[in-house]
Amino acid sequence: MPEHPNILWISFEDTNPFYGCYGDPVARTPHLDRLAAQGCRWPLAFSTAGVCAPARSAVITGMYPTSIGTHHMRTTHTNRFTPEMPTPYSACVPHYVKCFSEYLRAAGYYCTNNVKTDYQFDPPVTAWDELSATAHWRNRPDPRQPFFAVFNPTETHESGMWPEKCPTPTFDPRAMRLPPYFPDTPKVREAMARMYTHIENSDRYLGELLAQLDEDGLAGNTIVFHWSDHGPLPRGKRWPYDSGIRVPMIVRWPRGLQPGSVSDRLVSTIDLGPTVLSLCGIPIPAHMQGRAFLGPQEAPPREYVFATRDRYDEAYDMVRAARDKRFKYIRNLKPELPYQLWIPYLNRHPIQQELWRLHRTGELSGPPSLLFQERRPVEELYDTQTDPWEIRNLATDPAYAADLERLRRALDDWTADVGDLGRIPESEMVRQWYPDGRQPRTAPPLFVPLCDASPGIEGAPEGGTFRGPLLLQLHCATQGASIAYTFETGEHPRWLLYTAPLRLPPGKTTVRAKAIRIGYAESEERTGIFEMSV
Repeated sequence: MPEHPNILWISFEDTNPFYGCYGDPVARTPHLDRLAAQGCRWPLAFSTAGVCAPARSAVITGMYPTSIGTHHMRTTHTNRFTPEMPTPYSACVPHYVKCFSEYLRAAGYYCTNNVKTDYQFDPPVTAWDELSATAHWRNRPDPRQPFFAVFNPTETHESGMWPEKCPTPTFDPRAMRLPPYFPDTPKVREAMARMYTHIENSDRYLGELLAQLDEDGLAGNTIVFHWSDHGPLPRGKRWPYDSGIRVPMIVRWPRGLQPGSVSDRLVSTIDLGPTVLSLCGIPIPAHMQGRAFLGPQEAPPREYVFATRDRYDEAYDMVRAARDKRFKYIRNLKPELPYQLWIPYLNRHPIQQELWRLHRTGELSGPPSLLFQERRPVEELYDTQTDPWEIRNLATDPAYAADLERLRRALDDWTADVGDLGRIPESEMVRQWYPDGRQPRTAPPLFVPLCDASPGIEGAPEGGTFRGPLLLQLHCATQGASIAYTFETGEHPRWLLYTAPLRLPPGKTTVRAKAIRIGYAESEERTGIFEMSV
């Protein structure tokens, strides 16, 4: 097997770069700081959405959520308080869209995920060699096989700021530095202290994984990525403000990046998949909307990044945003709505509870009151250089008219380029995928033997006896389906990704196969017994 770099991803949930290496004076992140000192840091890295599932759908597919119908949050769960919504459903993405890990598996990589998915569709069996809480590169059957290993510690999730999730934070609440749009109360400070505690604990976990790489002698040929899906705090998570979409991005590439370097390049989390393919020498499919920012297929630097907000849990909304290195433009397509919509999960956050308490008593004023306006402006424009907290809307300031118009055009051009399924009501979109109200099912795979007596003209659904040499082709009638196969018996075999006809050995071979298209139900399993005489 030719030498390829290993790839290790360590992604944190709900984390802005509250790290020492990003200049945060409160944080205790020695392992992340060391990783940045050994690699490169991107201060201008942004997510495609300020919430988990849409953001992660972009990461795994390299496609914008609004382009493939994964923009609502969350599709695969029933909304307990609003059962009238069209959930649950798996988004039926375009037939040519795959989890990019399939391209790595097809190239010989062992792909593991421990264990977060949250893609807006059920993860197909063909996406990972291992998807479990024990998935690890150490489990690959051949230690020479290159790997793509993903670890997703969940401790930094916004729910970690609930008191019951962290009753004794390791940070002093009095030492917290609060953004100007939060009221300075003990409850807010305690929540921030819990956030820093979880980041510190996750930093320790990251250090353990890096130590395991060293123990295995793999650090020199492993490219390590650290990133997060979006930000954690009210006015951040679920919103396209920088506190919602600005994320850490650190890459250690021993053979390709200057230690301690800092890139001023704009990158988006949609770029992660194409970048990994580029580094691994795998052609980037033309349909992918992300751009590689490293490796031989590196694309020209971005001028803009884009983000969206749609239905998040119970509340429908429609917000689009564009950002360059300095300015953020936000378009509220439902300006008649207040900023605060009913999202029960958000209302469990202690900072959100403080904001509501002070708003009810009429004590909320200044920047903390911004998100409690009863109507929104159609447009918002912020100079993130002079106003990093995005509290002074410049959209009506004539001095910034040229920047406003430039970003308007950028957003319009992007929407025209990638499409926007947010314009279609969610119920109508789901009806197109599930015309009779039922999830479509992937067709079962067909076994097609290729030998002198059976030259690939007819299928053999149950197998048969053939004179060799014998190749076995697998076929599925569902457009866009991937096929998994195994020669193993038992309830939990290792499913391999079918990429080319299988060369069967002399004697008797049992082949099991099933097929899956993203968003469709998995096919029934087919089993064929093939006996080959020489």
